[in-house]
Amino acid sequence: MSDAAQPTAAEVRAAAEAVKTALDRHLAAVERRSGEDDPAVYEAFNELAAAAEAYDELLYDRYDEVTPFEIPGADDSLPPYIGPEEPNALSVLIRRDYAVVEPQRLLAQAQRVEAAEYDESGEASGTVHGALGILFGEFEADEIASRHKEFGLEEGDSTLWVTAADETPEPGEWLETPFEQIDPQRVVCRFDASAVFDDDVDDIDGIDDEDAEEIDDAAGELGDDLDADVDEAEDEDLERLDADR
Repeated sequence: MSDAAQPTAAEVRAAAEAVKTALDRHLAAVERRSGEDDPAVYEAFNELAAAAEAYDELLYDRYDEVTPFEIPGADDSLPPYIGPEEPNALSVLIRRDYAVVEPQRLLAQAQRVEAAEYDESGEASGTVHGALGILFGEFEADEIASRHKEFGLEEGDSTLWVTAADETPEPGEWLETPFEQIDPQRVVCRFDASAVFDDDVDDIDGIDDEDAEEIDDAAGELGDDLDADVDEAEDEDLERLDADR
């Protein structure tokens, strides 16, 4: 990059100030959050991510330095929203990924459903793809999400997009191609869930797996001791009552 194209020191400083402002706004939104999926927090998160990325780029262009910050899952791929401020209709797009980790459990659940519905198990429940068809036909997607382990599934990434529309489509209008008419500039908000957002729960405050097992064992022994003490105390009370009689 030529010297003429490089950002000025003042531009880098302004970008740093923008990050500080975005940090304050994000913290304020978190402190005032109204629930787990508060859109104000989500919006502040994306503003902070955009400000941090802009600062990182300017810092690199000017000083050949980078920041240690990496904020995953920001809405950088979406263009600015140009939809109506007060939408008359909404479309909610949901994608959830699963891995089939216990095929036998999946098949067993499908066979139970099939036997209950048709008084016998048929060929459909004998294959994984047939079992999936039975279970997703029997249960709502949200119920499968909450009970996925019962069906031998393991959760992967998921995303939910809310898009604005001027009016509700006619019945059956988009069923043949349900995902081909989405305008990214009408996405009101989106909520993503992924393992990349999760903290490393296997090493919290220096506690590794072996230490955690020892803690669990000690807690179990303590619980057993407490149960034994309670039982002994109850026996002694019963003996006193008998003696009083």
